[in-house]
Amino acid sequence: MVRVAYENADSYLRYRANTYLDVHGEQAQELDAAIDAFHDWHRKQALPQYARLAGEAAQRVGDGLAPEDLVWGYDSLVAQARIGLREAAQRIAPLLGRLDAQQIAHIESRLAEENRRFEKEFLRGSERARRERRAGRIVKRLEDWVGRLSEAQVERVRQYSERVPLMAEMRLADHKRAQAAGLELVRSHRTETLPEFVAYWDRGRDPAYAAAIEDSRRELFAMLLDLDRTLSPGQRAQAVANLRRYAADFQLLSEKEKR
Repeated sequence: MVRVAYENADSYLRYRANTYLDVHGEQAQELDAAIDAFHDWHRKQALPQYARLAGEAAQRVGDGLAPEDLVWGYDSLVAQARIGLREAAQRIAPLLGRLDAQQIAHIESRLAEENRRFEKEFLRGSERARRERRAGRIVKRLEDWVGRLSEAQVERVRQYSERVPLMAEMRLADHKRAQAAGLELVRSHRTETLPEFVAYWDRGRDPAYAAAIEDSRRELFAMLLDLDRTLSPGQRAQAVANLRRYAADFQLLSEKEKR
């Protein structure tokens, strides 16, 4: 599934880009060329890094996690995200810098629609319902990696969800902050600064939100360490096998010639 998804990633990127960008003719061709260039870069440069990181993660999980392993994993993911976002923004920034007012308004309307979907998914219901949904999402993600969780492991996830504040309101406000700042760069034709802005999307956050994220991450790491200590041999083996499979898929895809 990973290989099939990646081989069709350029089509998905076109679909997503065309959701936000109302471009035709030469601009549409320029967008296609930018997506092709990014996908080619990603295959040659990013996937080998993903393969290396997944392989190392498999070794660390197999040995049993320590706090420094979680810090390494988080920092590695953020670093790769910044690199990828900067590369993508560099390729599309010239096109964005030439959008007219009507095209920018189209982006604004799509972003507003996206924000409404976020509200519907994450802000509906009582606090109790939202905490339970959050715990359910985390359990599902963990079970994708290690298989079915025990009742004690599920309870530890519930404890995490109870301890960590609900942050969807702050997250939505941060989305709107970043959207407004990015649109201002496009509107003022200062898109040469867009790659740095996108790569460091977290600059300019409300200090209260930044502090809440740090608190949440500490609680998350504590939960993951507790769960790691309770993994059965079968759960650990499944997690290691999943990571090794990803490493192999990433490496294979990186070596394939573009279709």
